[in-house]
Amino acid sequence: MKKIIECVPNFSEGRNMEIIQQITAEIEKIKGVKLLDVDPGFTTNRTVVTFVGTPDEVCEAAFQCIKKAQELIDMRVHKGDHPRFGATDVCPLVPVSNITMEETVVYARKLSERVGKELNIPVYCYEQAAYKEEYRSLANCRKGEYEELKDRLSNKESQPNFGPTVFNESVAKSGATAIGARDFLVAVNYNLNTTSTRRANAIAFDVREKGRPSREGNSIVGKIKKDADGNPIMIPGTLKATKAIGWYIKEYGIAQVSMNLNNLSITPLHIAFDEVCRCAHNRGIRVTGCEIVGLVPKKVLINAGKYYLEKQKRSLGIPDEEIIKIAIKSMGLDDLKPFNYKEKIIEYLLEEEQKEEKLVDLSCVEFANETSKESPAPGGGSISAYIGALGASLGMMVANLSAHKPGWDEQWETFSDWAVKGEQLKKDLLFLVDEDTRSFNRIIDAFGLPKTTEEEKAIRKKAIQDATKYAIEIPFKTMGKAFEVFELCEAMAQIGNPTSVSDAGVGALCIRAAVMGSYLNVKINASSLDDKAFVDEIIKKADAIIKETIKKEEEILKIVLEKL
Repeated sequence: MKKIIECVPNFSEGRNMEIIQQITAEIEKIKGVKLLDVDPGFTTNRTVVTFVGTPDEVCEAAFQCIKKAQELIDMRVHKGDHPRFGATDVCPLVPVSNITMEETVVYARKLSERVGKELNIPVYCYEQAAYKEEYRSLANCRKGEYEELKDRLSNKESQPNFGPTVFNESVAKSGATAIGARDFLVAVNYNLNTTSTRRANAIAFDVREKGRPSREGNSIVGKIKKDADGNPIMIPGTLKATKAIGWYIKEYGIAQVSMNLNNLSITPLHIAFDEVCRCAHNRGIRVTGCEIVGLVPKKVLINAGKYYLEKQKRSLGIPDEEIIKIAIKSMGLDDLKPFNYKEKIIEYLLEEEQKEEKLVDLSCVEFANETSKESPAPGGGSISAYIGALGASLGMMVANLSAHKPGWDEQWETFSDWAVKGEQLKKDLLFLVDEDTRSFNRIIDAFGLPKTTEEEKAIRKKAIQDATKYAIEIPFKTMGKAFEVFELCEAMAQIGNPTSVSDAGVGALCIRAAVMGSYLNVKINASSLDDKAFVDEIIKKADAIIKETIKKEEEILKIVLEKL
């Protein structure tokens, strides 16, 4: 499997779209890289760009866009509300899949060295790629921003890891760059019903991990207290692993608390949102919503949606898209402008890029028509998996109706747990709908291999046998997954909403059809496999599942019929 990393460079230009487009065009030139998001901010005069791909290609794209930003952006005239010290202010690499943080650090440092040597830009390595502990913090790398860069370069204690240490004409124009490796960072702005930057900052200081300086007499104008080394004594904020400031956004006409969530396992987005709401309320201010800058992993909104569903005592066993919609409305992500989650969640954008035609994406009519054609796939295996998914869906329906039934509020969590189990089984079976067709196509592809020489014949024969074995394993897996759904249907027949008991029964009938149909596919494919020991073992297991299926269907139908 390919190694995938994400790169999220921030450029000090958010107003001139021609410049922004020239920079992002450099990314789109690189094969193996996908530009996912371009998020310019007028007031901050800053653009956050997100792209993903294989590591070498991502690093090449990062180098080229840093080079183009150096050419087009002049830091000597840059003004904006966001802290910055360079044309490409920051350029983090983020491991996405099949790559470790340690590997990502190596790529970040190699990129830093190249930018320093070839472009003559001062580069500070930050976060996980930092060479110095103090430079793990981006704020320390960018201390004093562009305006103090000249003094920092001349000071040996604050010089960059790579690139020039002299503030020449080139550096004066480009500024410096921070390149690092980090986990997913979520940047979010909380919208306030105030125009006061001072009050927004007060809320930011309430919540950010760093907090605010302690002052004599606990007064906002009192002298700042310092420790023995002369450092300010800080009163920590309430949210760990967060950074925050307050600002006024002219284009919206409101103040915001702008926050970075540096570790989602410590402080998730939904916890931060609720805490900002609490602190704002204490100061007579209301959070009207929030906006996510750039992209987020899917789990960020899934976890948020589940959190708010739990607070409402609602079932969590619903499709991901519905959970995400709850998150959007709960945190007001569509407060200032429409929020299209398929354009903000990185997994959906990757799926769109790698999209293949799937049976499960067809309408019911299209699926039926596709099955009816004279081609052998999709066939009984895919249909069996789909029937199993429908059985799981019926069990979930009863669970969700029961969780929301008036007078049953104390049982909502029990039914929610059942629905969550059903949702996962439904996903597994829907995957097997297409995987069964893919397994058949693998056999067809194997038969199409050349067979001129003895070597080619041997390769072809092995490929056919390997594909046939896989085409046995997939329907057998469908049998197992479908059989697991019986537990859900039986529970719903016993304890679910009695007005929906027939639906639990129909679910059980679907599962029986799914198991029996998959069994037939196991049998017919097994007849073509030379490995008889494998065939004997899997048929033995399949026969045992069939025996239990017949028994379980009878038991569930008996429960259902007694309640009708």
